[in-house]
Amino acid sequence: MEYVESFRDLEVYKSSRLLSKEIFELTKSFPKEEMYSMTDQVRRSSRSIGAQIAEAWGKRRYEKHFVSKLTDADGEQLETQHWLELALDCGYLSKTKTDELLNRCSSIGKMIGSMITKSSSFCKPDH
Repeated sequence: MEYVESFRDLEVYKSSRLLSKEIFELTKSFPKEEMYSMTDQVRRSSRSIGAQIAEAWGKRRYEKHFVSKLTDADGEQLETQHWLELALDCGYLSKTKTDELLNRCSSIGKMIGSMITKSSSFCKPDH
């Protein structure tokens, strides 16, 4: 594994930021009556993916805490998938765009899963 000095160097973090930015832009076109429900929820869950990854990075001294925060990040990406599918059901997103975003969520989930599986390589104790 190539050594990274910050959570900002992680591809999964970069991908999650891009995803949340795109979701923010797309949800600007959602109906106003969805502002405090679906729009807010999908924005929050998508933004939380990267936030949880960053927090996990800060807790890597304790492997169980690191894994716990990554598990939270994975839960947020799954919640984001739920809201995207609901937006499709309501006609706010096209099938093509929804599929693209769901694939990106899934890819982020796989990267998170890989980090969980290899958590010990991220959580080497200080010497």
